[in-house]
Amino acid sequence: MDALPLVALIAASAAVAGGARRTPVPAPLLLVAVGLIGAYVPGVPAYTLDPHIVLPLVLPPLLHTAALESSYLDLRANLRPVALLSVGYTLFATVVVGYLAYLLVPDLPITAALVLGAVIAPPDAVAATAIARRLRLPGRITTILQGESLVNDATAITAYKVALASAVGAGATWGGGLKEFALASIGGIGVGLVLMLPIHWLRRHLHEALLQNTLSLLIPFIAYAAAEQVGASGVLAVVVVALYLGHRSWQVDFATRLQEEAVWKMVAFLLESAVFALIGLQMPVVLRGLGEYGVGEAVWYAVGVFALVVAVRFVWVFPATFLPRRLSAKVRGREPDVDWTAPVIVGWAGMRGVVSLAIAFSIPLTMEDGSAFPARNLVLFLTFTTVIGTLVVQGLTLPPLIRLLKLPGRDTQAETLAEAQAQSEASRAAEDRLDELLTDERNALPPPLAARLRTVLERRRNAVWERLGAVNEETGESADDTYRRLSRAMIEAEREVFVSLRDARRIDDEMMRTLLRRLDLEEAAAYREGEPDPPPGAPPQTPFAP
Repeated sequence: MDALPLVALIAASAAVAGGARRTPVPAPLLLVAVGLIGAYVPGVPAYTLDPHIVLPLVLPPLLHTAALESSYLDLRANLRPVALLSVGYTLFATVVVGYLAYLLVPDLPITAALVLGAVIAPPDAVAATAIARRLRLPGRITTILQGESLVNDATAITAYKVALASAVGAGATWGGGLKEFALASIGGIGVGLVLMLPIHWLRRHLHEALLQNTLSLLIPFIAYAAAEQVGASGVLAVVVVALYLGHRSWQVDFATRLQEEAVWKMVAFLLESAVFALIGLQMPVVLRGLGEYGVGEAVWYAVGVFALVVAVRFVWVFPATFLPRRLSAKVRGREPDVDWTAPVIVGWAGMRGVVSLAIAFSIPLTMEDGSAFPARNLVLFLTFTTVIGTLVVQGLTLPPLIRLLKLPGRDTQAETLAEAQAQSEASRAAEDRLDELLTDERNALPPPLAARLRTVLERRRNAVWERLGAVNEETGESADDTYRRLSRAMIEAEREVFVSLRDARRIDDEMMRTLLRRLDLEEAAAYREGEPDPPPGAPPQTPFAP
């Protein structure tokens, strides 16, 4: 196997994604555009999106990272809207879009149309979270979009299997479909519940950060494979395990958390970059297979299906938002009030992605009787154009739509105040604990060292409050910003001395690495304490963040 095309794909997509951070265009959209152009550049290899690689090897780690960064408590608080979108809307879109596509496209069998409906029903997890983070949407809308994208793939894949069985003549029935859906959903959740406790126990009792992170990289694949082995939803198993581990991450030692965060950010960045580039690179493959359908005719069908997908989402989102509130006093009392702007944003944020394409490419070439699958190439083309259309049209117009609707962003002042209050409570508890420990003769410290502990604690407590106060008129920095900048400058001066001592052979390389690692940990502590955003020039903290 020639590894060079794969390396080239990863390197090029990472470079484009990195460059996108310095442009107003979201990285997913720029990657798709570059992929579309690159597909026709002479010398670029023909990349094929293999569902046997994407579904078991690419989807699990992407879902795992998204679920780790999600809030279990927020998802539980918004369970009703999340379930209505991830299950209700996905099934509704499968049937309605499929039936309307059957009416729109001549000679498209209803069974093939329902397969198309299932394929393009689920909005993409990566696209949704990337856009939501970049635009800093209100917390509840972000939670709903993330929750929907974590679960809807399982719903769509199950609906696809049922529709496909009917299309190829495998004798699927409504009863059988419901049974398969129940097995996939309940089984996937069950496998996740069975795995999450022993995996977390193992993570807590492994005392080597390297081993713990090796286990962390294997977890999504273990959960996905175990569920799929028993006919359950691997997607749900991955999400359940990751939500639990993310909720309990504080119980794992700090070295594991620091390494794990860095490792998963790198993995997610590379996979997300390559996935969106792959979407654009599929254009020649899709166009070559149109067969009896002309390009012009297929484009008209594509415009119609895209319009159906967008319209059907609004048809579901508005009633699902307001009807439960009108019919149930309990819902009105439990959930915050919403106006018409929130469902407009949720409705317009339904970008499709690589999962839809991977499912479409898994459609078999032939039926049970050996005949060709009807309109398979057209289904691939319509899936591709829907994915591209939603990413480009909705992705590019979502930011101006939010500005037009004057949707309130996050209240950074209120968030900083809450952070400061939380830090004050924690610092008081730490100070009380320190006083208690210092009364024990076994913990006796020289006064300067005891004072240093109190100074560090005091600075940590004051750091967040200072962000609410005045700033330096010359630099625009708070006192804590200046402290961190000067601290990094001092550390850099020490680092240069260590390197010069190594070059002069006064210390060896091993000692230099030990000393530099100590400085790195100090710099990381100074960088993280009380700092919500990276300093100028530092890399963003989340994949595809601005």
